[in-house]
Amino acid sequence: MTDKYLELKKKKLFVLDMDGTFYLGSKLIDGSLGFLEKLHNTGRDFLFFTNNSSRTSEFYKDKLAGMGCFVEEAKIATSGDVTIKYLLENYAQSSVYLVGTDLLRDSFVNSGVRLVDDKPDIVVMSFDTTLTYEKVSCACSFIRAGALFLATHMDLNCPTEDGFIPDCGAMCAMVEASTGAKPKYLGKPFAETVEMIKLITGMENEELVFVGDRLYTDIATAVNNGITGILVLTGETSLRNLEMSDVKPDFVFDSLEALAQVL
Repeated sequence: MTDKYLELKKKKLFVLDMDGTFYLGSKLIDGSLGFLEKLHNTGRDFLFFTNNSSRTSEFYKDKLAGMGCFVEEAKIATSGDVTIKYLLENYAQSSVYLVGTDLLRDSFVNSGVRLVDDKPDIVVMSFDTTLTYEKVSCACSFIRAGALFLATHMDLNCPTEDGFIPDCGAMCAMVEASTGAKPKYLGKPFAETVEMIKLITGMENEELVFVGDRLYTDIATAVNNGITGILVLTGETSLRNLEMSDVKPDFVFDSLEALAQVL
Protein backbone atom coordinates (compact mmCIF):
# COMPACT_ATOMS: atom_id res chain seq x y z
CA MET A 1 0.00 0.00 0.00
CA THR A 2 1.38 3.41 -0.94
CA ASP A 3 1.45 6.34 1.47
CA LYS A 4 -1.48 7.82 -0.42
CA TYR A 5 -3.78 5.14 0.98
CA LEU A 6 -2.42 4.76 4.53
CA GLU A 7 -5.44 6.63 5.89
CA LEU A 8 -7.65 3.74 4.82
CA LYS A 9 -5.75 1.32 7.07
CA LYS A 10 -7.48 2.48 10.24
CA LYS A 11 -10.99 2.40 8.78
CA LYS A 12 -13.21 -0.30 10.22
CA LEU A 13 -16.59 0.15 8.52
CA PHE A 14 -17.29 0.91 4.86
CA VAL A 15 -20.77 2.37 4.35
CA LEU A 16 -21.63 1.34 0.81
CA ASP A 17 -24.17 2.90 -1.49
CA MET A 18 -26.06 0.35 -3.60
CA ASP A 19 -27.54 1.75 -6.83
CA GLY A 20 -24.67 2.79 -9.09
CA THR A 21 -22.02 1.63 -6.63
CA PHE A 22 -22.58 -2.07 -5.90
CA TYR A 23 -25.03 -2.87 -8.68
CA LEU A 24 -26.98 -1.35 -11.54
CA GLY A 25 -30.59 -2.50 -11.87
CA SER A 26 -30.48 -6.25 -11.34
CA LYS A 27 -26.80 -6.76 -12.19
CA LEU A 28 -23.83 -6.63 -9.85
CA ILE A 29 -21.06 -4.32 -10.97
CA ASP A 30 -17.94 -6.32 -11.76
CA GLY A 31 -15.77 -6.81 -8.68
CA SER A 32 -18.46 -6.01 -6.10
CA LEU A 33 -18.43 -9.43 -4.43
CA GLY A 34 -14.65 -9.42 -4.47
CA PHE A 35 -14.69 -6.12 -2.60
CA LEU A 36 -16.78 -7.60 0.23
CA GLU A 37 -14.43 -10.57 0.34
CA LYS A 38 -11.45 -8.21 0.64
CA LEU A 39 -13.13 -6.41 3.56
CA HIS A 40 -13.72 -9.72 5.31
CA ASN A 41 -10.18 -10.95 4.70
CA THR A 42 -8.67 -7.73 6.07
CA GLY A 43 -10.81 -7.61 9.22
CA ARG A 44 -13.11 -4.82 8.09
CA ASP A 45 -16.90 -4.63 8.00
CA PHE A 46 -19.56 -3.01 5.82
CA LEU A 47 -23.08 -1.63 5.90
CA PHE A 48 -25.19 -1.08 2.83
CA PHE A 49 -27.01 2.25 2.96
CA THR A 50 -29.21 3.38 0.13
CA ASN A 51 -31.21 6.57 -0.22
CA ASN A 52 -33.69 4.60 -2.32
CA SER A 53 -36.77 4.58 -0.11
CA SER A 54 -39.07 2.80 -2.55
CA ARG A 55 -38.00 -0.51 -1.00
CA THR A 56 -37.13 -1.92 2.43
CA SER A 57 -34.11 -3.68 3.89
CA GLU A 58 -35.90 -7.03 3.54
CA PHE A 59 -36.49 -6.35 -0.16
CA TYR A 60 -32.84 -5.44 -0.72
CA LYS A 61 -31.69 -8.57 1.11
CA ASP A 62 -33.72 -10.67 -1.33
CA LYS A 63 -32.58 -8.58 -4.31
CA LEU A 64 -28.93 -9.04 -3.39
CA ALA A 65 -29.45 -12.76 -2.86
CA GLY A 66 -30.92 -12.97 -6.36
CA MET A 67 -27.65 -11.56 -7.67
CA GLY A 68 -25.54 -13.99 -5.65
CA CYS A 69 -24.74 -11.69 -2.74
CA PHE A 70 -25.97 -13.13 0.56
CA VAL A 71 -26.07 -10.72 3.52
CA GLU A 72 -28.11 -10.36 6.68
CA GLU A 73 -30.92 -7.83 6.75
CA ALA A 74 -29.07 -6.06 9.58
CA LYS A 75 -26.36 -5.17 7.05
CA ILE A 76 -28.78 -2.99 5.08
CA ALA A 77 -30.37 0.37 5.93
CA THR A 78 -32.32 2.92 3.90
CA SER A 79 -33.40 6.54 4.04
CA GLY A 80 -36.83 5.18 4.89
CA ASP A 81 -35.38 3.75 8.11
CA VAL A 82 -33.83 7.13 8.94
CA THR A 83 -37.17 8.86 8.33
CA ILE A 84 -39.05 6.42 10.56
CA LYS A 85 -36.50 6.92 13.35
CA TYR A 86 -36.73 10.69 12.95
CA LEU A 87 -40.54 10.67 13.11
CA LEU A 88 -40.70 8.40 16.15
CA GLU A 89 -38.11 10.46 18.03
CA ASN A 90 -39.52 13.89 17.18
CA TYR A 91 -43.17 13.50 16.12
CA ALA A 92 -44.36 10.28 17.74
CA GLN A 93 -47.91 11.54 18.22
CA SER A 94 -48.28 13.21 14.82
CA SER A 95 -50.27 11.91 11.86
CA VAL A 96 -48.47 11.40 8.55
CA TYR A 97 -49.55 11.42 4.91
CA LEU A 98 -46.97 9.28 3.13
CA VAL A 99 -46.36 9.52 -0.60
CA GLY A 100 -44.67 6.16 -1.07
CA THR A 101 -44.81 2.59 -2.26
CA ASP A 102 -46.84 -0.11 -0.50
CA LEU A 103 -43.62 -1.63 0.85
CA LEU A 104 -42.63 1.65 2.47
CA ARG A 105 -46.13 2.20 3.84
CA ASP A 106 -46.02 -1.23 5.48
CA SER A 107 -42.65 -0.41 6.99
CA PHE A 108 -43.97 2.85 8.45
CA VAL A 109 -47.10 1.20 9.88
CA ASN A 110 -45.20 -1.76 11.33
CA SER A 111 -42.82 0.66 13.06
CA GLY A 112 -45.67 2.55 14.72
CA VAL A 113 -45.97 5.64 12.51
CA ARG A 114 -49.61 6.77 12.29
CA LEU A 115 -50.54 7.13 8.62
CA VAL A 116 -53.67 8.99 7.52
CA ASP A 117 -55.26 9.98 4.22
CA ASP A 118 -56.68 13.33 5.30
CA LYS A 119 -55.69 16.32 7.45
CA PRO A 120 -52.20 15.08 8.38
CA ASP A 121 -49.77 16.90 10.63
CA ILE A 122 -46.89 15.88 8.34
CA VAL A 123 -46.45 15.08 4.66
CA VAL A 124 -43.58 12.71 3.84
CA MET A 125 -42.42 12.43 0.24
CA SER A 126 -40.32 9.44 -0.82
CA PHE A 127 -39.11 7.79 -4.01
CA ASP A 128 -42.60 6.66 -5.02
CA THR A 129 -42.51 4.44 -8.10
CA THR A 130 -46.32 4.29 -7.84
CA LEU A 131 -46.71 8.08 -7.88
CA THR A 132 -50.02 9.46 -9.16
CA TYR A 133 -51.33 12.95 -9.80
CA GLU A 134 -53.84 12.42 -6.98
CA LYS A 135 -51.05 11.74 -4.48
CA VAL A 136 -49.15 14.85 -5.54
CA SER A 137 -52.29 16.99 -5.46
CA CYS A 138 -53.19 15.78 -1.96
CA ALA A 139 -49.67 16.39 -0.70
CA CYS A 140 -49.74 19.94 -2.04
CA SER A 141 -53.14 20.65 -0.50
CA PHE A 142 -52.05 19.35 2.92
CA ILE A 143 -48.82 21.37 2.84
CA ARG A 144 -50.72 24.53 1.90
CA ALA A 145 -53.00 23.84 4.88
CA GLY A 146 -49.98 23.86 7.18
CA ALA A 147 -48.63 20.30 7.26
CA LEU A 148 -44.90 19.93 7.88
CA PHE A 149 -43.08 18.86 4.70
CA LEU A 150 -40.47 16.10 5.06
CA ALA A 151 -38.71 13.97 2.46
CA THR A 152 -36.80 10.72 2.80
CA HIS A 153 -33.90 11.88 0.61
CA MET A 154 -32.84 14.49 -1.93
CA ASP A 155 -31.61 12.38 -4.88
CA LEU A 156 -32.85 13.78 -8.17
CA ASN A 157 -32.25 10.67 -10.25
CA CYS A 158 -32.09 6.93 -9.65
CA PRO A 159 -29.58 5.03 -11.84
CA THR A 160 -30.80 1.93 -13.68
CA GLU A 161 -29.37 -0.39 -16.31
CA ASP A 162 -31.16 1.71 -18.94
CA GLY A 163 -30.26 5.17 -17.65
CA PHE A 164 -31.67 7.51 -15.02
CA ILE A 165 -35.24 7.80 -13.76
CA PRO A 166 -36.75 10.59 -11.57
CA ASP A 167 -36.09 10.11 -7.86
CA CYS A 168 -37.46 11.68 -4.67
CA GLY A 169 -35.77 15.05 -5.14
CA ALA A 170 -37.37 15.47 -8.56
CA MET A 171 -40.78 14.59 -7.13
CA CYS A 172 -40.29 17.07 -4.28
CA ALA A 173 -39.36 19.76 -6.81
CA MET A 174 -42.83 19.44 -8.31
CA VAL A 175 -44.48 19.89 -4.90
CA GLU A 176 -42.15 22.78 -4.05
CA ALA A 177 -42.92 24.53 -7.34
CA SER A 178 -46.65 24.26 -6.60
CA THR A 179 -46.62 25.18 -2.90
CA GLY A 180 -43.47 27.27 -2.43
CA ALA A 181 -42.59 25.03 0.52
CA LYS A 182 -39.20 23.33 0.76
CA PRO A 183 -38.97 19.97 2.51
CA LYS A 184 -36.62 18.98 5.28
CA TYR A 185 -34.63 16.21 3.65
CA LEU A 186 -33.40 13.18 5.57
CA GLY A 187 -31.20 10.33 4.29
CA LYS A 188 -27.76 11.13 2.88
CA PRO A 189 -26.03 13.61 3.24
CA PHE A 190 -27.68 14.73 6.45
CA ALA A 191 -26.59 14.24 10.05
CA GLU A 192 -29.63 12.10 10.93
CA THR A 193 -28.26 9.38 8.67
CA VAL A 194 -24.79 9.45 10.22
CA GLU A 195 -26.22 9.34 13.73
CA MET A 196 -28.37 6.30 12.90
CA ILE A 197 -25.42 4.47 11.34
CA LYS A 198 -23.24 5.18 14.37
CA LEU A 199 -26.02 4.01 16.67
CA ILE A 200 -26.58 0.68 14.94
CA THR A 201 -22.88 -0.08 14.35
CA GLY A 202 -21.21 1.39 17.42
CA MET A 203 -18.62 3.09 15.21
CA GLU A 204 -17.27 6.63 15.44
CA ASN A 205 -16.58 9.10 12.64
CA GLU A 206 -12.89 8.32 12.35
CA GLU A 207 -13.64 4.61 11.84
CA LEU A 208 -16.11 5.17 9.00
CA VAL A 209 -15.81 5.51 5.24
CA PHE A 210 -18.68 6.48 2.95
CA VAL A 211 -18.42 4.98 -0.53
CA GLY A 212 -20.72 5.95 -3.37
CA ASP A 213 -21.26 7.33 -6.85
CA ARG A 214 -22.95 10.63 -6.03
CA LEU A 215 -21.19 13.79 -4.95
CA TYR A 216 -24.19 15.60 -3.47
CA THR A 217 -25.33 12.66 -1.30
CA ASP A 218 -22.69 9.98 -0.74
CA ILE A 219 -19.62 12.23 -0.73
CA ALA A 220 -21.39 15.20 0.85
CA THR A 221 -22.31 12.94 3.78
CA ALA A 222 -18.62 12.41 4.40
CA VAL A 223 -17.60 16.03 3.82
CA ASN A 224 -20.39 17.47 5.97
CA ASN A 225 -19.72 15.15 8.90
CA GLY A 226 -15.92 14.89 9.03
CA ILE A 227 -15.79 11.37 7.59
CA THR A 228 -13.61 9.93 4.81
CA GLY A 229 -15.41 9.83 1.45
CA ILE A 230 -14.64 7.64 -1.55
CA LEU A 231 -16.17 8.29 -4.97
CA VAL A 232 -16.57 5.43 -7.45
CA LEU A 233 -17.17 6.19 -11.11
CA THR A 234 -19.66 3.40 -11.82
CA GLY A 235 -22.84 5.46 -11.46
CA GLU A 236 -23.99 9.04 -11.67
CA THR A 237 -20.76 11.04 -11.36
CA SER A 238 -18.21 11.46 -14.13
CA LEU A 239 -14.75 12.99 -13.83
CA ARG A 240 -16.11 16.08 -15.58
CA ASN A 241 -18.84 16.39 -12.92
CA LEU A 242 -16.16 16.06 -10.26
CA GLU A 243 -14.04 18.83 -11.76
CA MET A 244 -17.00 21.23 -11.66
CA SER A 245 -18.14 20.31 -8.15
CA ASP A 246 -17.35 22.07 -4.88
CA VAL A 247 -17.82 18.74 -3.09
CA LYS A 248 -14.58 16.79 -3.27
CA PRO A 249 -14.01 13.18 -2.12
CA ASP A 250 -10.87 12.10 -0.30
CA PHE A 251 -10.31 9.35 -2.87
CA VAL A 252 -11.59 8.49 -6.35
CA PHE A 253 -11.65 4.99 -7.82
CA ASP A 254 -13.03 3.60 -11.06
CA SER A 255 -14.97 0.96 -9.11
CA LEU A 256 -15.14 -1.06 -5.89
CA GLU A 257 -12.87 -3.55 -7.62
CA ALA A 258 -10.21 -0.86 -8.00
CA LEU A 259 -10.68 0.19 -4.36
CA ALA A 260 -10.21 -3.42 -3.21
CA GLN A 261 -6.78 -3.49 -4.82
CA VAL A 262 -5.39 -0.89 -2.39
CA LEU A 263 -6.90 -2.28 0.80
